[in-house]
Amino acid sequence: MAIKFGVFVPQGWRMDLTEIEDPAEQYEAMTRVARRADELSGYDSIWVYDHFHTVPEPTKNTTFECWTITAGLARDTRRVRVGQMVTCNGYRNPALLAKMASTVDVMSHGRLLFGLGAGWYEHEWRAYGYGFPDVPVRMRMFREACEIVHRMWTEDDVVFEGEHYSIDRPINEPKGLQKPHPPFWIGGGGERVTLRLVARWGDACNVFGDPDTLRHKFGVLRRHCEEVGRDYEEITRSTSVNVHLLEEGEDPEKATREARGRRSYEEYAEQFRIGTPKQIAALLEERAEAGVEYFIVYLPRVAYDHTQLERFAEEVIPALS
Repeated sequence: MAIKFGVFVPQGWRMDLTEIEDPAEQYEAMTRVARRADELSGYDSIWVYDHFHTVPEPTKNTTFECWTITAGLARDTRRVRVGQMVTCNGYRNPALLAKMASTVDVMSHGRLLFGLGAGWYEHEWRAYGYGFPDVPVRMRMFREACEIVHRMWTEDDVVFEGEHYSIDRPINEPKGLQKPHPPFWIGGGGERVTLRLVARWGDACNVFGDPDTLRHKFGVLRRHCEEVGRDYEEITRSTSVNVHLLEEGEDPEKATREARGRRSYEEYAEQFRIGTPKQIAALLEERAEAGVEYFIVYLPRVAYDHTQLERFAEEVIPALS
């Protein structure tokens, strides 16, 4: 399978719209990035996060809501697929979410990538009144939600009685445009629950880590596939990487000063892979050799300047194609 690439658009969660004051212009800046990615041949998809409050700490700055902008970006673009990395299961009833996703798949003319995860950002959960169940409970909720969403896309008159959710023959028409259903991306690398859910319900997984970690996680996924009778090669294996491109000979500390803000270079370098296109391509190649088929990249300051977006498409992606 040829390696594919997606890119996150700036939606505010990572404090990447703060230099723009007008909310409407913030949205348009996000849309311009999406449209530029749509024009560039290297990107297969654009992605958004499902968060309400900024990181690394909650601030009163813009964070656009995930599914509203998924729908908007689906109409703002024409070619790229549109995904969420990943929808937090705890924020929306899974039956409603399945209906929302079906609608957006039609709106996009079959370009939706549906991402789902168990959720982790405690401050948001509590602030919005969702409580914050402990990990075992969140994972049981997640397990039930995966089944509900998948069955509502593929069956009629679904009845489900679970510990946390129940549905009684909800009508979901249209179920979406893509056949047999929109691609189901499951985020997380938990070996006992999450990767088994990928084997059972997922069309793609998204896991983090260095090449050795990725190789191990994919091995676990393969074993789960064998246990449930699933073809491992049917599942797209993805990872997300933060990248800051340098010019040849450029000083890394000086080049990243504007992007890192108050963070020290050391802190920034812990979060971003910093290097020339050749160096970044080599880093990604190591992960491809570990089994990654799909990279989703976050690039700095693209709301204000498309240079990193364009250089990645023109100088990094061809090296791995």
